[in-house]
Amino acid sequence: MDDDGLEKAAILLMSLGEEEAAEVFKHLAPKEVQRLGETIARMRSVTSERIDAVMDSFEKLASSERMLVADSNEYVKSVLRKALGEDKAALLIDRILQGSDVTGIESLKWMDASSVAELLRNEHPQIVAAILVHLEFDQAAEVLKLFNERQRNEVMVRIATLDGIQPQALRDLNEVMSKVLAGGERSRKSSLGGAKAAAEIINLMGSAVETSVLDFVREADHDLAQKIMDNMFTFDDVEKIDDKGLQALMKEVQSESLVIALKGATPALRDKIFRNMSTRAAETLREDLESRGPVRLSEVEAEQKELLKIVRRLVDEGQIVLAGGGDEQFV
Repeated sequence: MDDDGLEKAAILLMSLGEEEAAEVFKHLAPKEVQRLGETIARMRSVTSERIDAVMDSFEKLASSERMLVADSNEYVKSVLRKALGEDKAALLIDRILQGSDVTGIESLKWMDASSVAELLRNEHPQIVAAILVHLEFDQAAEVLKLFNERQRNEVMVRIATLDGIQPQALRDLNEVMSKVLAGGERSRKSSLGGAKAAAEIINLMGSAVETSVLDFVREADHDLAQKIMDNMFTFDDVEKIDDKGLQALMKEVQSESLVIALKGATPALRDKIFRNMSTRAAETLREDLESRGPVRLSEVEAEQKELLKIVRRLVDEGQIVLAGGGDEQFV
């Protein structure tokens, strides 16, 4: 779903009210819930014309679709039993519907990669492989990055050679995962702390303290210091740069890199960048963004990091001033 689609969905859900919106969320995948939730959290005000347009669009879409059967799983079972008889149908039903009841394994999709890795770390590679193939590829990759090299390689070999999973084996595996996750609280980790939290605090302490703290952290752990610095000014924070600084930034960024970086930008940041370009340049950028197909998240993040390097250089050169806290002074 693109940014416009997310915004429309967010407006629709907010218009429905809490109870109805909650029912809709129950049918969404973890990533969809997260992206929609983030979009709703960012929205402050919407024009009545925009709301009316979204509601009209939804009404037309809803009226054009009808549900064929109330329960497709039961329909498949009934048709196969009538066509093939109970015995033959039983051989096919499990295989056709084998992925439809994996609630225990599906629960892992709502967990962060480190928690999933911790749960699976001591399991046999074959079991880990059978579980990871049910996750989104990017989540599975993040989990595997947290394993040691030997275990990671063993799991990958089994994923590559996995040729389906017997229905009964899948049910047993799902049941085990359901029991493991039954306690719930032990497998969940709080998102408090970490490099981002440290960066947010340092941002508010002023430049003099910032330098001292980062120098101390760098002596103990250079990589950790870099992670903190990476989080001290994120891509979304580009929106906080004043117009003069943003115009200076645009002169330094290649148009192709900007297009890819903006694929992951908020509508507000895009609009601000458009406003700080000539009419012709802004129109060209809009057309490039619309015509550009899907881009891998890793590519978007890579270009955003390159843009942030330019921001830091321009800050050092005095062409961009970032709002800070504490003893930060402006003249």
